[in-house]
Amino acid sequence: MTSEYRSKKGRIFSGVQPTGNLHLGNYLGAIRNWVRLQEDYQCLYCVVDLHAITVFQNPGELLQNTREVTASLIAAGVDPENSVLFNQSQVAAHAELAWVFCCISRLGWLNRMTQFKEKAGKNRENASVGLYAYPNLMAADILVYKATHVPVGEDQKQHLELTRDIAQKFNSDYGTDFFPLTEPLIYGGATRVMSLRDGTRKMSKSEPSDASRINMIDDADLIAKKIRKAKTDPLPLPDTVDGLKDRPEADNLITIFASLADLSREDTCARFGGQPFSAFKADLVDLAVDRLTPIADEMRRLLADPGTIDKVLKDGAEKARALSAPILNDVYDIVGLLRS
Repeated sequence: MTSEYRSKKGRIFSGVQPTGNLHLGNYLGAIRNWVRLQEDYQCLYCVVDLHAITVFQNPGELLQNTREVTASLIAAGVDPENSVLFNQSQVAAHAELAWVFCCISRLGWLNRMTQFKEKAGKNRENASVGLYAYPNLMAADILVYKATHVPVGEDQKQHLELTRDIAQKFNSDYGTDFFPLTEPLIYGGATRVMSLRDGTRKMSKSEPSDASRINMIDDADLIAKKIRKAKTDPLPLPDTVDGLKDRPEADNLITIFASLADLSREDTCARFGGQPFSAFKADLVDLAVDRLTPIADEMRRLLADPGTIDKVLKDGAEKARALSAPILNDVYDIVGLLRS
């Protein structure tokens, strides 16, 4: 494993919360890219169950969701033989380094984190300390493996900037260059998938209407039904991207088709320009069913055998512990903590 990893471009860490119902937006915006990164980078992909409990989780649902998310990743093409796939709570080094980082990061830094403000809302005083200190654990997730790159979306850039600040302050405080300043890996064509019922809102598993999203476990009939009922406008499709301005639903469906077909939005508009939505949706149904139902079928097969999923996570955790243990031990030595 070591010689193979040395030959790759760098080490990637990325995580996904086990909150169930992974959908098309998760697949196109992140998971598909994770699969493609495996060939060029040493990849660690983590189901971040410790992050999930920053807000209360039903224990039975958390366990099931952890397995479901793992099944989603494997079914989509994450290869446990080629990447390290594990759940966070099985690797204690994440929580241990997070405490060190709680002592490194500054209150002012955390006070500027917009995600805490959004998630805590008006109930800030009743939010958990874990939710507030979440970015320190995220920094530990990344740096306990000395990850060189993290694939990020717009909503995660601020947390990666904090990770870099923590690494830099640790290095400065202790006169070392121990931690790398992890670089963001941003895709120029990163896909932002919106709701099928409202093109101005991001596709989300928290939306009350299941018709607003295509879940990764949806079967062919359900995918077809949701696309046919997706909100549109009365005009035909434009033949240029400029024609999508102020047409959020058309923009969203063109984006989905282009992403699934690995085409540019410009080429997709040129192909369907002037057509009514009914004709375009028929082609989109065929494409989505072709691309997504094999993933859903494999997910269902994996979920019928939870022991196999658990073994994948156990084996991945063993690999992750082997990578993180020497790094954490070096941190303790640098900080001056006595270890027998």
